[in-house]
Amino acid sequence: MNLSRLPKTTSRPKKRVGRGYGSGKGGHTSGRGNKGQKARGSIPLLFEGTKMKKSLVKRLPFQRGKGKNKTTSPKPQIVQRSQLLDWPKTTPVTLENLIKRKIVKPGTVRVKVIGKIDLPPLTFKVPTSKV
Repeated sequence: MNLSRLPKTTSRPKKRVGRGYGSGKGGHTSGRGNKGQKARGSIPLLFEGTKMKKSLVKRLPFQRGKGKNKTTSPKPQIVQRSQLLDWPKTTPVTLENLIKRKIVKPGTVRVKVIGKIDLPPLTFKVPTSKV
């Protein structure tokens, strides 16, 4: 191993303020300047003084309109029980089988089965919506 061929390390550890004069940021003010609110305890990240009218929060637009409370998750596709009356008892009700029989559209993520008709006993293996 040749010491002259070692890669140079240019990153240094960050200065820890207030740890004595030898640290480079020690002593009287420790890099905070003289007096004032920012020289003392902790202040909020977005603090800009008392200029409320020109502050960053006031300059950002409101989240207005129709999409404000809209969910990003896809809505479940509704399947009526009457569509499952002629379903064979041996095959389970899965999302793939529902798409093959063109009961739901391709790309459906969740299914909601509704209706008041009594069904024969079927095995359901579809992702349902939380009710």
